[in-house]
Amino acid sequence: MQFLPWGPTTTHTTGGHISTELRINERIRVPEVRLVGPNGETVGIVPTDQALKLAQEADLDLVEIAPQGRPPVCKLMDYGKFKYENAQKAREARRNQTNVIIKEMKLRPKIDAHDYETKKGHVVRFLKAGDKVKITIMFRGREQHRPELGFRLLQKLAEDVTELGFIESSPKQDGRNMIMVLGPHKKKADAKIDAAAAKEEKMAERAAMVAAEDAEREAAHAAGPVAAKKERGRSENLDDDIEA
Repeated sequence: MQFLPWGPTTTHTTGGHISTELRINERIRVPEVRLVGPNGETVGIVPTDQALKLAQEADLDLVEIAPQGRPPVCKLMDYGKFKYENAQKAREARRNQTNVIIKEMKLRPKIDAHDYETKKGHVVRFLKAGDKVKITIMFRGREQHRPELGFRLLQKLAEDVTELGFIESSPKQDGRNMIMVLGPHKKKADAKIDAAAAKEEKMAERAAMVAAEDAEREAAHAAGPVAAKKERGRSENLDDDIEA
C-alpha cells in the first residue's frame, strides 16, 4: 500500500501538461468519491476520508480511476501490483509488435522467362518471411502505350504466388510505372515461428543422418576383424573329412 504525500500529479512543459500517474490516497483532494471495491463491486458515493479508511483497513490503495466523474470514481486496489501488471502488459505488447516491412521488386513488361522465375523466387521468399511486396512494372519508350502488358504480368505473378499472398493494392498506373502491392497470408511473427521450426527440423534431420553414418561406420569396423577370422578358418580346413 502506498500512501503518498500531497503533491502534483502532472508535469508542465512549454507544450502543455502531461499526466504522469493516477492520483492515489492522500493526493485525492475532493470531498467525496464514487467508490468501487477491489473486486469491481459498487460501494457508492462516500466521503473521501471514509474511503481512505476503508483502504487502510484492507491494506490497499485508494486510486482515482475516473477523475472526470462527478464525483470522481475511485477504486480500492494494490496500486504497486497494478502498475507492475500494466508495465508487463506494455512490454508484452512491444514484444509482439512487428514493424511492417515493404520489399520492392521491379520488372520490365517484356521480361524473359528465366528472369521472371528469378524475380518470382524473390517475391516468394519475401512473402514467406511475412513481408509485403511492392511490385513495380517499368515502362520505357513505346511500352508506355501498352499498359495491358504490365497488367497481365502483374496478374500472372499474383496468381503464381496466391498460396503465399494476396493482392493488397490492385495494379494502378503511376507515371511510367505500374504498381501492385502483395500482402502475405502469414503475419511476420507467425512466419518467424515457422522459419525457426523449419530450421530446427532441418538440424534434427542432419543430426540423425550424422548419427546413422557414425553407427554404420562403427558396425563395419566391429564386423571387420570377425569376418577376416572366419575367412582364415575356412582356408585352413579345406578337407571336409578332416575334423577341425
